[in-house]
Amino acid sequence: MGYKVVWSSKAIDDVDAIASYIARDSVSYAAAVVHRIINVTRNLINDPFQGEVVREFGEEDYRQDYAYSYRVLYKIRGEMVIVAAVIHGKRLLDL
Repeated sequence: MGYKVVWSSKAIDDVDAIASYIARDSVSYAAAVVHRIINVTRNLINDPFQGEVVREFGEEDYRQDYAYSYRVLYKIRGEMVIVAAVIHGKRLLDL
């Protein structure tokens, strides 16, 4: 049995905002980005440690993976993975 992946309300809001922003130019690209983000989080079920440590935190349980140019930030807590935020790779992380 794999890890349980849970989305924070902030991460859901982030994906909604990303999709809305991209859809102004291309609905199909917005759908592709959202699909890739979801696939990244589905892969966390089997191996959340595949992502790299978030350099701003420097702790093993704070990790990230990428969906195109977006950082999918998550925390590993026991058998649970919490998707905390999804931000553009060039955006600074608010600590």
